Amino acid sequence: MDVGLFDFNLPTELIAQAPVRPRDSARMLHVPANGPLDDKHVRDLPDLLYPGDVMVFNDTRVIPARLIGRRGDATNRGRPESAKIEITLHQPVDAYTWRVFAKPARKLNPRDYIVFGPGFAADCIDVGDMGERWLKFNVAGRALIEMLEKFGVMPLPPYIKRPADGLESDRDDYQTMFAENDGAVAAPTAALHFTDALLANVRSAGVVDHRVTLHVGAGTFQPVHAEDTDHHQMHTERAILSAEVADALNAARAAGGRIIACGTTSFRTLESAVDDQGRFHAYDGNTDIFITPGYRIRGIDALMTNFHLPRSTLFMLVSALAGLDRMQAAYAHAITCEYRFYSYGDACFIERAALNEDI
Repeated sequence: MDVGLFDFNLPTELIAQAPVRPRDSARMLHVPANGPLDDKHVRDLPDLLYPGDVMVFNDTRVIPARLIGRRGDATNRGRPESAKIEITLHQPVDAYTWRVFAKPARKLNPRDYIVFGPGFAADCIDVGDMGERWLKFNVAGRALIEMLEKFGVMPLPPYIKRPADGLESDRDDYQTMFAENDGAVAAPTAALHFTDALLANVRSAGVVDHRVTLHVGAGTFQPVHAEDTDHHQMHTERAILSAEVADALNAARAAGGRIIACGTTSFRTLESAVDDQGRFHAYDGNTDIFITPGYRIRGIDALMTNFHLPRSTLFMLVSALAGLDRMQAAYAHAITCEYRFYSYGDACFIERAALNEDI
């Protein structure tokens, strides 16, 4: 498909720079399968749910994956006068090695050594495209997480403006209440709207909630440079759905309950783990699933998500769920009504269009 079909004009003042408080006071646009759009708030979510529905949340935890370092080599081990380089961890290769995005990338090449702080450094061992590098750190596992917590900042997307050393408030604001498993370098932002009170009200509505894990990569913010979706290379991310959760989802669906994904990362995990008959199976591996209009959705019946970038894979995904014309109209309505966009912005609740109701 022509990527230009997924373009739209967004006033920059609608790009949220901070979340609203409390989290569930954000606005939420209801996009039903049929009928008019409805302006609500996130706290109204239980009114859109039915007993027997299941909500699925991503329990990944964002690590402080943005680092500032000084370049060195065998004789110059990151002295203060050395070139300053910003890196963002992107995807793990092994216990010590990560693919990262470097800026400026031209100043970091194989055999360079980069120092981030006392006892924390890495060797550049390979070069990729679009500013990507492979770094081998001098620590791994829990020790690496501890160094990131000490020297790193939260990897907010580039459209949220922050000083180089970040804001301490983002350590909480950019983390969902479900965060348990370290590994994401971007938040599953739809779940940022949830509070203990909202989750309790969802459960009181007769809705069961389950967890999956998808460690969100920095590639989620990479623009689509191709002019046709057939030529776009989707980034890969680690996704996990347990056998226990798969069985619970199958039982809920057999009983007539809807499967509702909170966030596109939960959606992509579920679609990676479902078969052609709509049955879920345990899944643990990388996924590069690319969902565009025409894709037969088998895993979910509705999606809660934020508002996404023009020409992005995520706007393509929601257009596959509800139909391109429907989502173009929904986004035009959101812009006219001054909804807040992107990671710290407002939400929408999208029901699967009839064109996908065939499982």
